[in-house]
Amino acid sequence: MTPVSDPHLRHERAMGRAGASLVIGVDEVGRGALAGPVAVGMCVINPARPGKFPVGLRDSKLLSEAKREQLAPLASAWAWASAVGLASADEVDRHGIIACLGLAGARALSQLQAVGIELNDAVLLLDGNHNYLSAHIHDEVQVTTRIKADRDCASVAAASVVAKVHRDRLMIGLDSEHPGYAWASNKGYGSAAHFEGLELLGPTDHHRRTWLKSERMLVPLDSDASVDEARDSEGTALDARIDGVSAANVLA
Repeated sequence: MTPVSDPHLRHERAMGRAGASLVIGVDEVGRGALAGPVAVGMCVINPARPGKFPVGLRDSKLLSEAKREQLAPLASAWAWASAVGLASADEVDRHGIIACLGLAGARALSQLQAVGIELNDAVLLLDGNHNYLSAHIHDEVQVTTRIKADRDCASVAAASVVAKVHRDRLMIGLDSEHPGYAWASNKGYGSAAHFEGLELLGPTDHHRRTWLKSERMLVPLDSDASVDEARDSEGTALDARIDGVSAANVLA
C-alpha cells in the first residue's frame, strides 16, 4: 500500500519560478455519481507568497466528512479566491461526462474572473493526466496536468475539499426534496439504498438517465411513458438553478 503523504507546495513554487503569476489548483468531484451534478473546484494561490495552507489538508477522498467540513472554509480562506463550477445531470446526459468536466471547469474559471482574478501568466494545475479544460476555455490559459496532484499539491487538495463539500451540501439539500434515495449519505453515488430507491420510485430530474441500466429505473412506476419519452422529457430548469448555486461559492 502506498503511504499517505501530506501535500506540499514544491510544484506550485516551481511554476512560480518558471514565470507563473498565479497557480490555480483544479480538481473534480461527482464524476461517477448516478445523480446530481459533476463539480470542478478551483483554488488560486500566489506561488511566490503562498502562505501556510491549513494543517491537515489532504485530498478530499482521504478525509472524513466532518474533517472536510472543518477544512473547507480554511482552504477557501487560505486561497486568494476559490470557486466551484457545476454541470447538471441533464447536461451529462446530453454532452457526456468529459465534456461536462470541461464545462464545469469553464464556469468555475468564469467565476474567478468575475471577482477580479487575472489570468495573464496564470497556470491551471489539473489533477490527472487528461486535460479536459483547454477545449472549453476561450482565453489562452496554460493548463498543466499532474497525476496525483490532489494528493501532492496543496492548491489541488484545497480545490478538491472545497468542491467536495460544496457538492455534498447540494446533495444533502436535494435529499430533503427527493426522499427515498439516501442522497444525504451516498451523495448520489450507487449505494444499495440508492438503487432500492430507483427500483421503488424511478428516477428524478437529478438522475443521469443515460447511466441507469434498468428500464424500471428509468421510468417511474406510476408513469405510462416509454423510456425514450422519459429521456426526452428532461428540461433545463436545473441548469439555471445550478448556475445560481455555483456562483454563490466564489470566495475572494
